[in-house]
Amino acid sequence: MHSTTRIQTEKASGYLQQLCKHFAHKCEVSFDAARGVVTFPMARADLAAEGGALDISITADDAEGLDRCQTVIWSHLERFAFREDLPTPVWTRLA
Repeated sequence: MHSTTRIQTEKASGYLQQLCKHFAHKCEVSFDAARGVVTFPMARADLAAEGGALDISITADDAEGLDRCQTVIWSHLERFAFREDLPTPVWTRLA
């Protein structure tokens, strides 16, 4: 299963790096200023910062893993971006 969303923010690269550094304490992570990959136990998240937006793509074996990963990524991003009023993500899901 697969889902994607795009979060409009001028701080996309900073948030990408902050998310990756945070999750590196417990997950396998690779990243640079423009792209990141976080491998969670339940799913894989691919992050890309470009054009004033953070693109998030999640791949999981089942709906439960997909939902959990979406929640984990968004809850952390929302906390890191507390000074900014980020739009609520709209996830597009593909089976």
